[in-house]
Amino acid sequence: MWRLAIALFCVFSLWAANLKLYLKDGTWHLVREYEVKPDRIRFYSVERGDWEEMPLDLIDLKRTESEIKDKAESEKREAALADSEEKADRAAQREAASVPADVGVYLAENGVLKPMKAAEAKVVGNKRRQVLKAMSPIPMISGKATLELDGQAAPVTVRDSSPEFYFRLSQAQRFGIIRLSPSKEGRIVEKITIMPVTNEMVEEPQEVEVFRREVGDLVYKIWPVKPLEYGEYAVVEFTPGKVNLQIYDFRYPNEKGETPAPAPPPKPAKSKKKK
Repeated sequence: MWRLAIALFCVFSLWAANLKLYLKDGTWHLVREYEVKPDRIRFYSVERGDWEEMPLDLIDLKRTESEIKDKAESEKREAALADSEEKADRAAQREAASVPADVGVYLAENGVLKPMKAAEAKVVGNKRRQVLKAMSPIPMISGKATLELDGQAAPVTVRDSSPEFYFRLSQAQRFGIIRLSPSKEGRIVEKITIMPVTNEMVEEPQEVEVFRREVGDLVYKIWPVKPLEYGEYAVVEFTPGKVNLQIYDFRYPNEKGETPAPAPPPKPAKSKKKK
């Protein structure tokens, strides 16, 4: 029986920097590894740097093994998280590398990135039209004006109400998606008001709430938070207060191929005067 008991003993060799071997009185020894034998436990003491033995009935083996198990599971989770983060980093690197090196906007459709052409905008005000050069401030205007694009429809059509775009910038810059409104001669990008005295320019674009995710150095992916309504839109790069937009227009048509104008904002309620 004794030989059989010895043959059936369970040996645990747990290699770790620090293991706590708990005693039933609540104290513990810091060990590098240990072996459980039928009547005793043999362990390597970190403090004394040598092998020692102790009667098994003095050891709180259940608590010791529970803590070791918890530590192993924690290390496993950390390793899985690190592996997941590494895979995510590699995926982001592949995603960024898939975006062409040329600065601009690319529409993602069916796994293909299609370059979009920047549109030429014009300032309309005081019965004059002035061409807005790419990323250059507009010429001086007075009062109110609009920034517009020629034509009633964008050359690029998207069929998904939640289109995805990649934006490669040349420098840190604001960007987003705006909705365009129809005008007599084209589409309004935004309204502009020149403040008296200060000549400060106040811009009023109809911005669409978007998600932004950086996938590389100055490379971003953007898409609308909510599905788009049918209409005319543009991905824009801009500096607030400078009216220096880079505009990449697109359309999301309905089943009839139409892009309805956005509904006008509600008028503020008039306050009733007391008699």
